[in-house]
Amino acid sequence: MSPRAHPRDLLRRMFDAAIAAADPALCVPQHLPPNDGRRLVVIGAGKASAAMARAVEQHWSGPLEGTVVTRYGHGVPCERIKIIEASHPVPDAAGEVAALSIFDQISRLTAPRRKHSWGAADRVLALISGGGSALLTAPASGVTLAEKRALTSALLRSGASIGEINCVRKHLSALKGGRLAAAAWPASVLTLAISDVPGDDPAVIASGPTVGDPTTCAEALKVLDFYAIALPAELRHRLESGELETPKPGDPQLVNSEFRLIASPRQMLEAAAAEALRLGVTPLILGDAIEGEAREVGKAMAGIARSCARHGFPAKGPCVLLSGGETTVTMKGNGRGGRNTEFLLSLALALDGAPGIHALAADTDGIDGSEDNAGAFISPDTMVRARVAGLDLRARLANNDAWSCFSALDDLLVTGPTRTNVNDFRAIFIG
Repeated sequence: MSPRAHPRDLLRRMFDAAIAAADPALCVPQHLPPNDGRRLVVIGAGKASAAMARAVEQHWSGPLEGTVVTRYGHGVPCERIKIIEASHPVPDAAGEVAALSIFDQISRLTAPRRKHSWGAADRVLALISGGGSALLTAPASGVTLAEKRALTSALLRSGASIGEINCVRKHLSALKGGRLAAAAWPASVLTLAISDVPGDDPAVIASGPTVGDPTTCAEALKVLDFYAIALPAELRHRLESGELETPKPGDPQLVNSEFRLIASPRQMLEAAAAEALRLGVTPLILGDAIEGEAREVGKAMAGIARSCARHGFPAKGPCVLLSGGETTVTMKGNGRGGRNTEFLLSLALALDGAPGIHALAADTDGIDGSEDNAGAFISPDTMVRARVAGLDLRARLANNDAWSCFSALDDLLVTGPTRTNVNDFRAIFIG
């Protein structure tokens, strides 16, 4: 395929290459521990966890059992590992049942009979990916599921970053923030993680259930207060007193826990860049950890794209600007959509029909926000077609209603669940 192919086809090819690079079937097998005859207990949480579990089953011949929890619609058939589906991003009772089942499994593990002995010990393989924070729902003692649901909903609407949201989640959980690995101690825990967070911080991916947590109760309170999120008096007291503090890096109960990152946003972008080169398009990776309000990022990206089109800087067309990370949306309206469609709507408005510029933005898990689309496309005629259709794009953006715009224009990207998750994918093609 040459650069003369339709830009939408070029963008879709790059997106498909990005998804393929993070396929658990490719990433998981090479990181499995040696099979020495001991039982392997698989636990996990996240949008990719079911596909990761299937990859383990297909490449492990020894004793094997376990439980993982994934988002509704993201499950795959497994024979030896139990797959539970639950709600994301707001937790539900199914996630709580799954978390309690995982806790029950790890609480019955056996450890080596003596130091440095293989003995008859069990080993834990933790399969962690984005979405695990909401899915691994075991509230800390004295915290109710209803309280966690309310706080999660408020945080998601506030515009808080994923790091800030997970800081709060960890301190209200029985398993996140290192508590899962501590519960498994002294059994060994190997974590295979697919990152969906800017910076790939192990303590942020799915709220770091198997690694020490550097954040504190005081920081969690600071996040809640900054975004003016109400907190029950008893819960505030427990955070202020430090009663809900998490295990920290260096905690003795975490010494047998090993963490491996097996797929990341950077790898995803590099795969898309390689595909762009094969298609005769110059790629420019702007960054894999871009954060901020989706509509503001859209404006900034429009400026870079215009510079490429007018001045050939920082790249000369045909080129593609690639970026990843996780933007946020501060909900001020009552429309439908996700951060990727909001980014694209802002981008289209800022470009205002600039010739030769097309874009795709999508969540790599296949679901942008609460709808059934991964993302959407824009093109130089987006504004014209919107006016013909009677769509006021600025009013829709003000109402956080990007999904309805792209649905009316037949520009949604619908892939279904990809069963992986390496955060947002953004590609802007300049012809």
